[in-house]
Amino acid sequence: MSQSGSQAAAFFRDVRRNRVVWLVQNDDGSPTHLSADGTRSLPFWSTSARARRAAAIWGNELRVESMPLDTWCEHVLPDAARDGLVIGVNWSGPRLVGWSFTVSEVHNRLFTARS
Repeated sequence: MSQSGSQAAAFFRDVRRNRVVWLVQNDDGSPTHLSADGTRSLPFWSTSARARRAAAIWGNELRVESMPLDTWCEHVLPDAARDGLVIGVNWSGPRLVGWSFTVSEVHNRLFTARS
């Protein structure tokens, strides 16, 4: 399994177990990433430590915040789908790279992880 693959697997496992997701944001909101194909990703992490590392890499006065899994699933994911965003999970490394999933794929993986 690739590094990004193992990070993605850890995201769904950790989020399912801890019932919380982590994000980084500043007063302007959360950073997004535009991929070469024009898809915009909104990243989240499964632990505060992972999110703190991302905030330190990105800078821009980003702060780390947590969100209950239920709130994320009921509010953030539908908004992301409506806005055409995909969800980045546990991006890591000096350039913050990793996998992104459609909202439908996130729901499917969370359901599979719960089984």
